[in-house]
Amino acid sequence: MFKRFRRLRINENFRQMIRQTHLSVDDFIYPLFVVPGVGVRKEIVSMPEVYQLSLDEILKECDEILKLGIKSIILFGIPSTKDSIGSDALSNDGIIATALRAIKSKFPELFVITDLCFCEYTDHGHCGILDHVHQTVDNDATLEISARQAIIHARNGADMIAPSGMMDGIITTLRKALDENGYENLPIMSYSTKFASAYYGPFRDVAESAPSFGDRKTYQMDSANRFEAINESLEDEKQGADILMVKPALAYLDIIRDIKERSLLPLCVYNVSGEYAMLQAAAKAGVIDYDKVMLETLLAFKRAGADLIITYHAKQAAKLLRK
Repeated sequence: MFKRFRRLRINENFRQMIRQTHLSVDDFIYPLFVVPGVGVRKEIVSMPEVYQLSLDEILKECDEILKLGIKSIILFGIPSTKDSIGSDALSNDGIIATALRAIKSKFPELFVITDLCFCEYTDHGHCGILDHVHQTVDNDATLEISARQAIIHARNGADMIAPSGMMDGIITTLRKALDENGYENLPIMSYSTKFASAYYGPFRDVAESAPSFGDRKTYQMDSANRFEAINESLEDEKQGADILMVKPALAYLDIIRDIKERSLLPLCVYNVSGEYAMLQAAAKAGVIDYDKVMLETLLAFKRAGADLIITYHAKQAAKLLRK
């Protein structure tokens, strides 16, 4: 006698009733990129339907995504002027601070997460102050300015801060700074396991953040290292992170599951630019059913253990899930 698993699949309504993993619009965080100017809506060639947006266009976009049921964005800024320490990110009149005030004023119900890093703000494209002797980022000097950046974000209305630079000690540093300045209830979503990945290529087009020399392998993780990846997230949990993250997502489903099995914190994944661009390119070539493959990919992240998904597919997925 053999088990007839097909008994559980033969009826469509019953398949839906016993489905073990569910994808919802509530899972999505939509990335937005704000640039100076007015009326700017510049599509990124490597990322169709992803744009650099001036603040007036960002506000239109926020209105649209709220109508689709998307409740959260993660905000990135591209300033007009960059320097060696990313001064715009440390200014109360910088592009992120200005955008935060405008977004939260018009859409107080929108949950706004801010990416906290310096790669978009520095003229060298690295994630902090440079250590010129070793041709890398000075970890501890970067922690100091990261704390200043976090207070700017908090003061101007961020609902959650997400440090992405992979500096050792960043969560302890930010938690201490936020608590001492009266922001003890502001959560931190750590980019706790972030790999030095080739999947980030198109992001550097939209964020204008490609490093001017070298790469980020001295501070982002080696893709081959499973146990180090787990350790990174568990350490950030100890330091006080409220949410952990795995980035990228698609090639690291095993790591998502590993961390989910070891931590009770909510887990976010970043469905990164290269993953998005590949599906768009495959759809353009006519080799996949874009809608079905996109939803299947997002469902895989949830099945692996993700609670939240940062994804450029959010608007398209939300429209499909509403049908």
